[in-house]
Amino acid sequence: MMENNLTKPSSYERNGSAIHQAFSPQITAWFDKDSNDWDLRQFLSVVQRRMLIIVGVATVVMAAVGYSTLKQKPIYESNFRLLVEPVNEEKSLSQLTIDTTNSGKSGSLDYESQIQVLKSPELMINIVKEIQKIYPNINYDSLMALLTIRRLGQTKIIEVRFKSEDPRQIKVVLDIIAKSYLEYSLQKRQTKLRQGVQFVEKQLPSIKNRVDSLQKELQLFRQRYDFISPDAQATQIASQVQVLKTQRLAIDQQLAMSRASFASMKGEQGELAAISNTSVYQQLITQIRQLDAQIAGEQTRFQEDSPPIQSLKQKKEKLLPLLEEEAKRTLGVKFAEIATQVQTLEVQSQELKKAEIQVDREVKLLPVLSRRYTELQRELQIATESLNRFLTTRETLQIQVAQTELPWELIQGAFEPEQPISANIQRSLTLGFIASLLLGVGISLLLEKVDNTYHTADSLKEKIKLPLLGTLPFDRKIQDSRYHNSENKVLEKILPKKVSRKMPKMSHILQRRSASDRYYGQGRFWESLQVLYSNIQLLSSDQTIHSLVISSALPGDGKSTVSFQLAQIAAAMGKKVLLVDADLRRPQVHELADLSNLWGLSSLISTNIPIGQVIRQMPTMNNLSVITSGPIPPDPARLLSSEKMKQLMGYFNRTFDLVIYDMPPIVGLVDARMIAPYTDGVVMVVRLDKTDKSGLMQAQDSLKLSPVNILGIVANGDKTKYKGYKHYYKYS
Repeated sequence: MMENNLTKPSSYERNGSAIHQAFSPQITAWFDKDSNDWDLRQFLSVVQRRMLIIVGVATVVMAAVGYSTLKQKPIYESNFRLLVEPVNEEKSLSQLTIDTTNSGKSGSLDYESQIQVLKSPELMINIVKEIQKIYPNINYDSLMALLTIRRLGQTKIIEVRFKSEDPRQIKVVLDIIAKSYLEYSLQKRQTKLRQGVQFVEKQLPSIKNRVDSLQKELQLFRQRYDFISPDAQATQIASQVQVLKTQRLAIDQQLAMSRASFASMKGEQGELAAISNTSVYQQLITQIRQLDAQIAGEQTRFQEDSPPIQSLKQKKEKLLPLLEEEAKRTLGVKFAEIATQVQTLEVQSQELKKAEIQVDREVKLLPVLSRRYTELQRELQIATESLNRFLTTRETLQIQVAQTELPWELIQGAFEPEQPISANIQRSLTLGFIASLLLGVGISLLLEKVDNTYHTADSLKEKIKLPLLGTLPFDRKIQDSRYHNSENKVLEKILPKKVSRKMPKMSHILQRRSASDRYYGQGRFWESLQVLYSNIQLLSSDQTIHSLVISSALPGDGKSTVSFQLAQIAAAMGKKVLLVDADLRRPQVHELADLSNLWGLSSLISTNIPIGQVIRQMPTMNNLSVITSGPIPPDPARLLSSEKMKQLMGYFNRTFDLVIYDMPPIVGLVDARMIAPYTDGVVMVVRLDKTDKSGLMQAQDSLKLSPVNILGIVANGDKTKYKGYKHYYKYS
């Protein structure tokens, strides 16, 4: 009976590919690439997950900061301040000066340049000699390394700071520097003002000559070109240029069409088109066709060598040379006409281009004249303004020279410091602690960016736009392959012997909780599986899901474990379940079910072994049957794509309420894509903290090529600690 049913293709088999054709466009929308947007919740999750790294980095950094802080010697610092620009007199002087370059700036001194002058070796050499009389070990380099000169904000005050391990030395050095700077300001100020007057008087003659020269040049320019209104003439010439360009464009279009016609005639189709319109050629063609018809008619009555047939063939042979000669003559005439037309158009195009170039030269001349006129006016205006500015500056400098000059003023003298500026142990340790935490968090964030896996079910659900069917908690006993063989024994320990034999609904089993931690962990895992099974059944409202493929993007995600445990849940719910180990590369179902793998699916496809010999019922569950993979074939994909495999799937679908296929990973293998179109959909298992994100993207690209219905994903190995069972239902 089984063998007869196997040979009859079901409607499910005939329509397996078409049923899911509508699902493939949804695959792209379900996947979403990882983004760089982080919120506070994600940040706190990263900090919690990388807490060991943060604490380790902070400990190392704090140890280094503490060691260096305790080893530091105390450093002292003091300063003095100089008012380098007069305040009262500047208002009266600024009224006499028209400042066109520094308006809006406070003061006229270039502070950056002045500070560099104060640091220069030429000025500091005498200061260093004075200091060396008291402290011989100080030279220019060591002094500049400890000396800081800066401007206080936007004020007219320069602050000079010096730091050292000796507070007395700081006071002596700063006093010598302050005295020298005041002497420098007193000596140089008057000299600079007089040099400024001399520079202005030296520049005035050349500026006046420049103004006179520009005025004469502007006058000659107006007389020579009669430059009154060039705009109207420029508009007229531009219009002529546009007309010439339009005419030349029309000629070029005609030339391109003629050249295209000439090129097309060189081909066989072009020659036929050229000679097909001539009357003589058509008459010859007609005569030859008539002779062919007569010859065909005579051949039905006479032999091939009969006189009538020979006479007709001779007439045809005489007409063929005439036909060829007429074709050559016609082509020659056509080529000559088109060549002449091309040559005429080329000459016209060249003439128009020459005329256009000539007009362009006239157009270009007007802007040049206009630009030159504008430049002369602008240069004259600049020269005039410069002359007025120099005259005003000379008067201002002369007034400043005549006035009593005030040197720089010492508004705050140096003092001997009492408290060191470093090492400030409290501040250093505080800053070190903050820096160590920031460094630890930064390294953790960097590691998180480099880490290409998902860590929580929430992040997986957010990034991968697929239904999250369930979250399976991490259980070391379930993940350990050595523990898989004892799964049924665990059930037997949990349930009474009579109940385990009859296997009532799993909902009653999951309500039985032991006080031991081991049973609590096992119960939580099975509770999650029950939620997963319920969510899968709720996906389809029109029809019940009868078959599904369970796979993963990459190896090691736990898809075989999920397949085996999900099959047990479905069987416990009263379904007649068949678990098929279709992973013909690295099968694991036989190890999980504690069954031998001498024969299985590969044997069923490649041989005539009866199906009943391969389908094995689990001893502890009457509703659960298993087909192991069997011997590993050399070409698994070939077996899975065979017609017999499709027939077997149809038989499984008719015989069982639910068929679960455990398939190899999707990335790099075609096995799952061969089976999935003939099932109700695919469930992808994603291992948290392990599955590579790029692997999921590659799985997406692979599934785009097949009419596959992706039911959703399962987050496996969740290590999140939950209180209660509320977390199970937020994914349903």
